[in-house]
Amino acid sequence: MSDKLPPLSDAELQAMLDHSPFISFLGLKVTEADPAKERVTMECEMRPEFERGKGTGQWHGGPIAAVIDTVGDYALIMALRRGLPTINFRVDYLRPAIKTKLITTATVRRNGKSVGIVDVDVFNDKMVLLAIGRATYSTLQA
Repeated sequence: MSDKLPPLSDAELQAMLDHSPFISFLGLKVTEADPAKERVTMECEMRPEFERGKGTGQWHGGPIAAVIDTVGDYALIMALRRGLPTINFRVDYLRPAIKTKLITTATVRRNGKSVGIVDVDVFNDKMVLLAIGRATYSTLQA
């Protein structure tokens, strides 16, 4: 009999997201959590506070980076059932995100004893790739 706990469900992931004031402000919503594929997908609606210029509907890069870091983290949190500190992450912005929600998919590439690595793709509502990220998180038990 294994003492390993099952991965977090969509609802459990959403409850963790909603518990953080900053993440709650982002408004991330879990749309898919697939433990077998080690992949999580979330959506984030545009809001005026995220605009690069008032009234443009264009996303500022900062909120996009925050979404990448957060969704990447939660891809690992799903399996490890605890928050993980970010070691490093990078973003490549491929095209502007204008008047669209973000659909972000994070896929675990490594879930090791000390670090986890996650690749993250950010799409617009037409599933055009807008940005890609790669993040490294500390997976060490405290």
